[in-house]
Formats: sequence, structure tokens, C-alpha cells
Amino acid sequence: MSEVLIVSDSHGWEEEVQLIKDRYPNVDARIHCGDSELPYDAKELDGFYRVQGNCDMDSRYKEEIDFKLGELHFYSTHGHLFQIKSSLMHVSYRAEELGANIICHGHSHIAVAERIGDQIVINPGSIRQPRGAHPGSYALLNFDESTNLLSIRYFTLEGKEISSLYFETKLD
Repeated sequence: MSEVLIVSDSHGWEEEVQLIKDRYPNVDARIHCGDSELPYDAKELDGFYRVQGNCDMDSRYKEEIDFKLGELHFYSTHGHLFQIKSSLMHVSYRAEELGANIICHGHSHIAVAERIGDQIVINPGSIRQPRGAHPGSYALLNFDESTNLLSIRYFTLEGKEISSLYFETKLD
């Protein structure tokens, strides 16, 4: 079983990022999809794969990252460079070029997970400035290698699950 914490668009919040991080000390990976507005080496981001959002001014952030965790190949970018507010096509193509099957992004502040072909696209929402019908959120991905079952659960800053956002699929 693999477990990955995914956060985005925390826009300067330090204590809140640390609170979420502390809530999941044993996850296999942590991803911040940009617009943390914190210095790259902020202690709150220690242990996170992290990318630069359009509001991040520290030039040490990368625009994109990719890494593997077992059978999962993650690609993360903030999304503003791929116009994710109008289409996921460009970010999907970029992930395909890298061979990634999990895409994590932010930028729109709208929590959603969906399948596009063989790719799973995840936006954890924004813990500070949510848009849409849901409160501020972050996501927790679970993958059971023995069954190929992948699930994504969304939580509020306080740790309450947002059950209406639950997503589950089998990977091929």
C-alpha cells in the first residue's frame, strides 16, 4: 500500500501546512503543487516534492517534477503554464511525454480527481482560498499494489473527510 499527501495553493500559510504534514508522518511521499508562497527551504515544506506556482517568487523552485513510487509515476506542476483552467490536454500531453500516470496540479483552487485515458489527474484544491462548492482541502492518495485499486480522499484543514469528492479507480 502506498500513500501520498497532496497539497496546493496554501498561499503563505505556514502553521497550517505544518499541521497537515504532522497529521501524516508516515506517508510514502508528500507533494505541494505550488503557490505555497514560502521560501523553497521553509521547514514546513521539508520532505515535500514541490513546484513553483505563479505566486512563488523563490527561483529555486522547479516548474515541474516527476518521480516514481512503485508502479506509480507522478508528474507535478502548478498548472498555470499549461492553461489548466481551460483544458487538461496540455498537462496530460506533458505527463505522457514523461511516462507519468499520475498528474498532480493546483492553480484553479478547485478540488477534483478524474481519469483521462490511462492517467489520473488530481487537484487537491486550496487549503486557504478554495473555489467552487467545497471548503479548503488537501488530498490523500492510496494505492493498493495487490489489487491495483487507487483511491483519493479529500479532507478539510481540520481533517474532516469531504466524502462527496471521493474518487476510486483501478489502474490497468
